[in-house]
Amino acid sequence: MIIPSHSGLAISSIVPAIVMGHANEMIPEEVLDSGRVVLLVIDGLGWSQFERNRDKVPCLNSAVSTAITTVAPSTTATALTSLVTGVAPGEHGVVGYKVRTPTGLLNCLRWTIGSKTATFDISPIDFQPVEPFLGARPPVVTRAEFEVTGFTQAHLRNGKFCGWWSPATMVTEIVEQVDQGAPFVYAYYDGLDKIAHVHGLQRHYLDELRFIDALVARIIDELPDEVTLLVTADHGLVEVGDNLIDLDAGLVNRTASTSGEARFLWLHAKDGSTQGLIEAAEVHSDVAWVAGIEQVLDEQWFGPFVTPEARARLGDVALVAREPVALLDPRLPDSPKLIGRHGSLTEEEMFVPFLRFSR
Repeated sequence: MIIPSHSGLAISSIVPAIVMGHANEMIPEEVLDSGRVVLLVIDGLGWSQFERNRDKVPCLNSAVSTAITTVAPSTTATALTSLVTGVAPGEHGVVGYKVRTPTGLLNCLRWTIGSKTATFDISPIDFQPVEPFLGARPPVVTRAEFEVTGFTQAHLRNGKFCGWWSPATMVTEIVEQVDQGAPFVYAYYDGLDKIAHVHGLQRHYLDELRFIDALVARIIDELPDEVTLLVTADHGLVEVGDNLIDLDAGLVNRTASTSGEARFLWLHAKDGSTQGLIEAAEVHSDVAWVAGIEQVLDEQWFGPFVTPEARARLGDVALVAREPVALLDPRLPDSPKLIGRHGSLTEEEMFVPFLRFSR
């Protein structure tokens, strides 16, 4: 199990260094002295997957590279929010993919409860009160269709939204913002994660990885020499395929509900007995780590500080997949068949690359 770091070599250390101009282990003084940085986030690019395929990505392989940790759970909504706010999930409160709220189970990426949009029922700004980018207002280059979503309001608000409709125009948007004098540009690309979910980590994934390598090469070619390109990711992935496990019926009977996702599943006790629930959850200990909420808090999985609001969104027992399986609550519909998944605390999911391209 990889417990995330919340300082040093961690995704939450990147934006504060850029915005505040404070060098750290990843970003040296010479980068900050130039005063111009583009940060590109590649959704789903794990360190292990990058390491295994270095020979297929010559541009990415040319960077100064190091492994850093993402957050718990290793999932997009939580990780991207930590990345842009510079704080751990226990502080910003987006503590998972699906989070239990008084209104219902909130899908944080889609900002929906069931099939209903929840933007008016759950204010994204109240739900996630930490100011993104430490109050700075950089250009945010991401998919155009994300502009009006609740999750965008929660984690990208106040940035100058620059939507792209195709990966090629993502490069155009980045370069235009740099040409207009922006000292810091934040960009996001999600194609690799989508391909991994649908096809796993084989041929389709490698083809997409090669495409990203060419995309990054084009960005470098078009940026002025004084601009530094940094590339990182929100999480890695594992291939789960058909290894789907329904929760034990006796365990289901002891829970009022579940939240999270199939590789980091929170169990919410029906009778308030956390210890009894821990013991019942051990039925899945052959494939998963079982941890009560007190262990999770003591080991600071969600950071050194957990707000009362964030604490209320956590469950009583965490069931965290150790093997390449998905743990499903039979009472809830699962996503469409996903071959690649993430969310757990394995090396494959927790370590992501931090790449710095020098001129």
